[in-house]
Amino acid sequence: MRPTPTDQPSRPASGALVPVLAFAGIVVAVMQTLLVPVIKDLPQLLDTEPSNATWVLTSTLLSGAVATPIMGRLGDLYGKRRMLIASLAVMVVGALVSALTSDLIVMVVGRSLQGFAMGAIPLGIGLMRDMLPREKLGSAMALMSSSIGVGGGLALPLAALIAQHADWHALFYGAAALGVLSIALTLLVVPESPMRAEGSFDVLGAFGLSTGLVLFLLPITKGSDWGWSSGTTLGLFAASALVLLLWGVFELRTKAPLVDLRTTARPAVLFTNLASIMVGVSFYVVSLVLPQLLQLPKATGYGLGQSMVVAGLLVAPLGLTMMFTAPVYARLSAKYGPKTTLILGMLIIAIGYGAGLGLMSAAWQSLVIAVVLGAGIGLAYSSLPALIVGAVPASETGAANGLNTLMRSIGTSVSSAVIGMVLANTANTVNGVEIPTMHGFRVSFLIATGAVAIGLLMALFLPKPNRAPQLRASSEEEDNLARAEEALRGFRGRVLDAEGTPVPRAKVTLIDRRGRQAGATLSEEDGSYALAVPAQGTYVLAARATGHGPLASSATHAGDESAVALDLSLPGGTVSA
Repeated sequence: MRPTPTDQPSRPASGALVPVLAFAGIVVAVMQTLLVPVIKDLPQLLDTEPSNATWVLTSTLLSGAVATPIMGRLGDLYGKRRMLIASLAVMVVGALVSALTSDLIVMVVGRSLQGFAMGAIPLGIGLMRDMLPREKLGSAMALMSSSIGVGGGLALPLAALIAQHADWHALFYGAAALGVLSIALTLLVVPESPMRAEGSFDVLGAFGLSTGLVLFLLPITKGSDWGWSSGTTLGLFAASALVLLLWGVFELRTKAPLVDLRTTARPAVLFTNLASIMVGVSFYVVSLVLPQLLQLPKATGYGLGQSMVVAGLLVAPLGLTMMFTAPVYARLSAKYGPKTTLILGMLIIAIGYGAGLGLMSAAWQSLVIAVVLGAGIGLAYSSLPALIVGAVPASETGAANGLNTLMRSIGTSVSSAVIGMVLANTANTVNGVEIPTMHGFRVSFLIATGAVAIGLLMALFLPKPNRAPQLRASSEEEDNLARAEEALRGFRGRVLDAEGTPVPRAKVTLIDRRGRQAGATLSEEDGSYALAVPAQGTYVLAARATGHGPLASSATHAGDESAVALDLSLPGGTVSA
């Protein structure tokens, strides 16, 4: 039975909310990164062919891509905290399965279950939007979005250390322990969100999207093994295009779709998602190239001869710098808007890769590249959820951020396939072993620079800078409201009682002409609220709060990029919300 929506969280959000949710994101990154130090040894460890061993990585990618938008939508419908715990629990089960086997098939099953943890990122961002005051939301979402890089940066040297000095199965036991700790902290600290989307779960839509994604990502990750022009690869791409086309037609005709394609087609969402793919590409290139360059022997003439652990430590600042850019992002975004910070991040990434073309001859140079790229990727990653949150109704936050996270995953998948192909095709064979060349590394950096240039173009197509109120802090209510009116396409104002006193934590629901919920939010401590509209038309804004009578007010929005000011005055009374 579907849970009954509530107007208040199950308990107030504490100051530990953001660190606990960010820790969940770090756990996800650890899960993704823990096998990187033993990738080259997987065929021997699993007693299988190299082409079969890659399924251990591919399976996690595929399940994560499928789970991310689905868990986001389930969170919107049934509770984001509940689905966050479920995602982490499935990951723990998968880690334990992998820890207890050296059989390829069982390992692939375990890694597939671990991929479900990817849903934690959009669910965490959704919880932050629902729970935090607007002046804290910007830096919190930036930290959550950057947690993938932070976790990856910290996990790489630790995983390398464990792999060198212990049985490799210990990596999975460690991931399971972190998952259990994250679940416990979530249960203790994170309250359930009061926000719920109307409707039911779109089972056919989930099946169609899952099928289309698997058919698309499978040839991307395996194309270099099968041959890019082989019938299998081309056939899967064609099947993917057909399935996703039919899925899109179905979603447009469904009352409660898994993904609202009309909202997704809005410029603010569309170009953010396209830019996300390019950021994903640029992030993964450095993660693939630098560790290999650092570990190649000096006898090659360009390898830097570092151990697995030292290479991990030199790349770790990539993630640490992403974490430190979160508060910097919050200040820049509050002043200039997330579009500007996304563009700035893209420019810094381009500088990092450009400089990297000439900084590959010493270990300290790799450290510099990691720091510069970490700063740029951190700014870019931090901007993406803010742009999405500012463009969709509150009831669709989980699904929309799930789709955005999926776009990043597609970017890393494409990056992995393309860079793997480049390094393989430019490698030299020495004593039967394929050795990557400096030419291959430089071509990889050029590909990353090209991806950043495309992402920068996408960012320039975004609507004018969004100074959404949830990302700002102001001591003057009227000044805050006036400035915010320039950014939101929808309705905003304050919820007041019969005496004109602001009513905090009142639930405001936006209902379209068909009687469907188009958005919902809770008023701030000063009574202010803001709701985006998906399109022009007449809407009903329904407001209710404990100790006050309900109110329903009709209003029309022209559909332009402006905010309609509308205060909602609740009648007195003792009606319970």
